[in-house]
Amino acid sequence: MFGDMMGKLQEMKQKSEEVKNRLDTMSVEADAENGLIKVVCTGNRKITSITIDQSLMADGDKEQLEDLTVLAINRALDKAEKVAEAEMAGIAKGMLPGM
Repeated sequence: MFGDMMGKLQEMKQKSEEVKNRLDTMSVEADAENGLIKVVCTGNRKITSITIDQSLMADGDKEQLEDLTVLAINRALDKAEKVAEAEMAGIAKGMLPGM
């Protein structure tokens, strides 16, 4: 029984690493102010790009630009976290039925 459990844990660790690698290839996007600021990050919550519409630059409202950028980043990170949780839950469900 103990050996079987160790085998399951090893298999779960391997699947977890596979999910982490897959999350690096996934992208999620979020925006603020109807798409004037867009943020893209990986499923592992690494920001890969930030796009700011030129119209926001022309307004010259530095504080608004900063606030909207933070909002878009947080939205993207929240989406990435949900994707990662769903991926990990999938392997846990397959490995540990009833959890």
